[in-house]
Formats: sequence, structure tokens, C-alpha cells
Amino acid sequence: MLSALAIKNFAIIEDIRIEFNPGLSVLTGETGAGKSIIIEAVNLLLGGRASADLVRTGEDNAELEAFFEIDADSHAARVMAEQGMDPEDGLIIRRIISAAGKSRVYINSRQSTLDLLKQVTFNLAGVSSQHAHQGLLKEENHLDILDEFANTLDLRREVGALFRKIVPMKRKIRELKEQQATAEKEQEFLQHQVEEIEAAAIQPGEDEALACKREQLQNASQIFETVNGAIHEIYDREGALMERIAGLSDRFRHYGQSDAHLMTMGDRLDSISFDLQDLISDLRSYTDTIDLDPESLEAVDQRLDLISKLKRKYGGSLESLFEQYETMSCALSENLGLGKKIAALEAELKELEEGIRQKAKALSMRRQKEGLALAKLAQKELGALEMGRARFEVAFSTGVPDKPSDISTDTNEKIFATGMDKVGFLLSPNPGEPPKPLAKIASGGELSRVVLALKVVLSRGQSLETLVFDEVDSGIGGATSDKVGLKLKELGDRHQVICITHLAQIARYGSHQYRIFKQVKNQRTATSIIPLSTEAERIEEIARMIGGQEITDATRAHARELLETR
Repeated sequence: MLSALAIKNFAIIEDIRIEFNPGLSVLTGETGAGKSIIIEAVNLLLGGRASADLVRTGEDNAELEAFFEIDADSHAARVMAEQGMDPEDGLIIRRIISAAGKSRVYINSRQSTLDLLKQVTFNLAGVSSQHAHQGLLKEENHLDILDEFANTLDLRREVGALFRKIVPMKRKIRELKEQQATAEKEQEFLQHQVEEIEAAAIQPGEDEALACKREQLQNASQIFETVNGAIHEIYDREGALMERIAGLSDRFRHYGQSDAHLMTMGDRLDSISFDLQDLISDLRSYTDTIDLDPESLEAVDQRLDLISKLKRKYGGSLESLFEQYETMSCALSENLGLGKKIAALEAELKELEEGIRQKAKALSMRRQKEGLALAKLAQKELGALEMGRARFEVAFSTGVPDKPSDISTDTNEKIFATGMDKVGFLLSPNPGEPPKPLAKIASGGELSRVVLALKVVLSRGQSLETLVFDEVDSGIGGATSDKVGLKLKELGDRHQVICITHLAQIARYGSHQYRIFKQVKNQRTATSIIPLSTEAERIEEIARMIGGQEITDATRAHARELLETR
């Protein structure tokens, strides 16, 4: 319950504080006195969007504060407890709006976010203003109203969650199939290129190794002659190098008996002789490896030519060739795996679509059942508001899928994130006329009563403790306004109701009444509000509402009668 509201430097309000009570409270006053500004302040404290235009001219900030008494098991108490706040002493909401356009939110003296404020105040209070009346004319809002009444919001969220999984999955499958179609065209060409490289069986660095091999083969004869000549000079010919070294070694040893240094020199010559023997062995083995076959050079040339062609075709180097081979091999593997990936996604999609069809149908059945109940209850409430001959209906329709990406039921109804239903409220104000959409049929007075009737119906299943009405008396008068006042009083027996009204027939049913008026202070206009706590004060205000500024004994008598016969 809203217990207190404080407003400072907000529009034409300089500084006011209002304390509210249970039951029906009516706010009355002349047109332009600032009654709707108070409702706007409540909206902002419930999480509405703020604007710097609302800051009183010449002031730096506007300040709004509300105190709510809340139940320990209420939604607001649970959210506060989750945030580490103690809800035992109630809920204090404060908003500061700067002339620069910035807004700050405080919950129980702790700075908070607008998102948290909306969470805390969800279902705390509901405001029905002229904007809400106009919103009722928009068919897109009717489904929300029905789901609120039918208590199907959880099921609707489940449908929405499935919808948000299915839509991107269908898009992914479509993209994969397009990729697969393109891949199938490229598959043969890619396969040919991969097989071409695999058939060549090129090894890393093979081009450089073959270039060396080619140079060896080109010089094979000269190399063979050079090696053989070395063997001949060192070992084979008469007076060869080894023979002469052996002779020198013998002479050094002969004289080494008397000269140790010569003996050492002889040993070194022997070591050289042994090394030359190893060298001759290696040279002879090497001559066995020298390829003098002209066909070998031709084979190397052909191999180098093949490698050069492949290098030119695939990037100019063996590294580039190997990289392209890996890329093409991966592409082939991915192309081969696309079919399996698509099949797995389609199987998952089939399961999700079956789930959303079942939930959408279950949601639709509950809506249609509750739609009949809503229409019946609204019809009853309209009867109590002097619209007993009017007919109110909740009409259902479905869409037809027109794109491959659309989701549909097995009977070809299109499924949206909100389900398969389109809902519209229809009204026939007079017998014999077919029901038509509210936007085409309802007058201002009829619309006000439809809004009130729906509020009364919806309030029975809501946890809202506070209901705020502005413009509920738009377009009505006489006996009808009396019925509206009585209905608001009945609603006040179950909820705290705060109502702005211009009609005495409605104001008289208030358990509490507040007068809002403008006055000039220091050459500035400011709104003030005072509670009418005595019978005399209420008689005077209701007399003003009946007769305007000129209050007579007759209007006072009428006002007294209204209050006594309520």
C-alpha cells in the first residue's frame, strides 16, 4: 500500500507531501491544478522513464519519494531480500531527476538501477491513465491483458524461449544447406587438386635436394675423373704419395734411434699414411655412388619440372603448396561432414518444433477458455456500469506461414514468440450491432468504463495492492458516473484505490478526499494539496465540483445529500 508520497520541484509542484490510507481515495480540484502531475510522479517512482522537462523551471533537480507498506511474502519483499535489503520496515523509493537529464534511483537509501526498481515495483501498483485508455485501443495489447487474466504468462514465456531457439537454428540449417550446395559444385575440383598433390608425394625441401642432385649428375663425369685421379696420385701409380710418405717414415725411424724428435716425426707420417688409406677407401666407395646414367639426370629433370609446375600452381613455394593442400583437405572434410551436421540439427529442430507446437496449442486452448471467462466477467461489470445491453467479446484469429523460416502448427497456423493466437477485444454498445474492435466503436465514456471493467476483473487475480485511476470519468456523467463511483468503492474494499476525478458523483464514494489547487507564491505558480478531513470541508469541495466557483446553499445542500446517501 502507498502510504506517503513526497514531490519537490516537479513541473508546477514546488513541495508537497501526501499521506494515503486504505480504501478509495479521491483527488479533486480544478482543471490544470496539477492532479495528473501527481500520477506522473507515481509512474516515475514505479520505474517510468524520466525527462529533464519535468524539473521545475529554475531548479537543479526534481525529487520524488514514496513509502510503501509491503507484506513479508510479497514479490517486492522477496526481491529486496535477494538484494540484501531489509523489507521489514517497508519500501522507500526515491528518484532525483536533474535538469541536465540524469536520473538517480534510491531504494531504502541505497543507490540502485532503474532495472532493479522495475523488478521491485512489479505488481506493487498499477496506474490507469489516459495513456492506458488509448493503449486499450491497440490490439497488440489485448493478448497481454488476456494472458495476465488467464495466468498463462509462464507458458507464454516457455513458447517464447523455444521460438528464440528455433528461429536461429532454422537460419543455421538454411545457411549450411546453401554452403553444402556450393560445396558440391566445388567438390570434384577440390578432390582433383588434392589427389594431384597427393600423387606427386612431394617431401619438404625436396626441390632443393633435387637441385643439388641435378648439379651432381650434370658434373658426374668430371667428378668421377677427379676422384679416380686422386686415387691414382695417392695410391695406384708408381711413386704415389703413400709410397713416398712410407719411404720418408722409414728413414725418419732409422735415424730416430739416436734422435727422439725424428722418431716422433716418423710416427706422425705413419698416422698420415693411415689417414690416406682411409681416404682412399672412402674415395673408392664414393666412386661406386657416382651415377653416370644419362637417364637419371632426365628423371631428376622431370621430377623438378613437376614440382616447379605444382609450385607455380599453388603459390610459388613448397610451403605455400603444403598450406593450400591442408586448406583444401580440411574443406573436403568439412564438406563431407556438412551432411551429418545438417542431419543432426534437423533432428534437434524437429524435436523443438514438436515441443513448441504442443505448448502453443496448450496455450491457445487455455486462452480460449479463459477468454470466454474474461468476456463473461467483463460483460457483468459493464452491466453494473450502465452498459448492460452492450456485448463484449474476446476474438481469436491465427496467421498463415508465408515464409520457409516461419514456424507453424501441424494444421498450418503460424506460431509467433507469443504463441499462435492473435487476440482482439470487440464491443457492441447497442443491441443489433455486430461487435467491432474497440478503436472503431468505443466513445470516450464507453472506453473509460471498459477500462474500469477490465481493471475490476483483472484485479481479482492480481497481487496489486494499489490501483491508481486517472481520467476514469472521461466522457461520462449522470447515473453512469454514480455507477462508476460505486464500482470504484467496491474495488477499494479489496485494494487501495487512488482516483483523480472531476465528478462529484464519483468523489462522494471516496473514503478519503484530497483537494488539489494552484496558488501564486513569490510570483510563481505552485500546486498544493490538502486532505479534506472534516465533513464540512468535503461538502464545500463537492459543492464546488457541482456548481463551479459560485457555491450556493443549494449546491451545498446537494453536496451534503450526495455524501449522506452514498
